[in-house]
Amino acid sequence: MEKSNEKSGILYLVATPIGNLEDMTFRAVKILNEVDIIAAEDTRNSIKLLNHFEIKKPMTSYHEFNKYDKADVLIDKLLMGESVAVITDAGTPGISDPGEVLCEKAFSNGIKVVPIPGACAAVNALIASGQPTRRFSFEAFLPQDKKEREEVLSELKNETRTMIIYEAPHRLKKTLKELMDIFGEDRSLTICKEITKKHETFYRTDFKSAVALFDEEDPRGEYVLVIRGKSFSEKKEEETKKWEDITIKEHIEMYIKKGMSKKEAVKQVASDRNIPKRDVYQESIDL
Repeated sequence: MEKSNEKSGILYLVATPIGNLEDMTFRAVKILNEVDIIAAEDTRNSIKLLNHFEIKKPMTSYHEFNKYDKADVLIDKLLMGESVAVITDAGTPGISDPGEVLCEKAFSNGIKVVPIPGACAAVNALIASGQPTRRFSFEAFLPQDKKEREEVLSELKNETRTMIIYEAPHRLKKTLKELMDIFGEDRSLTICKEITKKHETFYRTDFKSAVALFDEEDPRGEYVLVIRGKSFSEKKEEETKKWEDITIKEHIEMYIKKGMSKKEAVKQVASDRNIPKRDVYQESIDL
């Protein structure tokens, strides 16, 4: 259990609007007016937000390329009793951005961390997608490194939860075609565009139609893809099919050679093939 440092300041993770300035909360404005310093992903962008709400507090840049060194600087300020608010260009800090590094360092130093909730593109896309919402997986932007990307997509192939993926407009066409190869033409997804902005659009479709749509028009704006997961029945059916190339008896023998007792092998084969144990037992009698 992390020990708290009562003399330190507080680290606030403050959500900001993702498009519509009216989504800024009263509490967020209050906190930004009270802290000693605001750590912003891009000070040039954030100054517009602060000016709009007449917030006059010193800012420092905290972004992907200085997230470790600057985090140490901010931790020192917090340990000296100063309060720090972290904001991103848009949305909730700590979600697919350097805020997570600072948050981890804060906990390691016993510094109190307080989230100030607000807009989050992933959650807003999910709840308005028409896709299942009870279980979901947030994947953010897919890795650009080819090997890492292949590994992530390989994991997602059999994902049963709804998946949320961010994508930039210049990469959307390529990504949709790549995902169609993984999930198939008929897999349902919702393409969420420019959430909370003037041209906000939610388009529930399948991959075949999505690819065809963007073959005819160029993507513009920021996109969130919400993809329906594989159903448990589909997953079970696929797992069962992989045993069709060997007989039940060969299947039993395979497990016995691996050290299982005949009883254990029969039980496992019945589970693999999704058939009654008695049917498998009949094939094991002369083994």
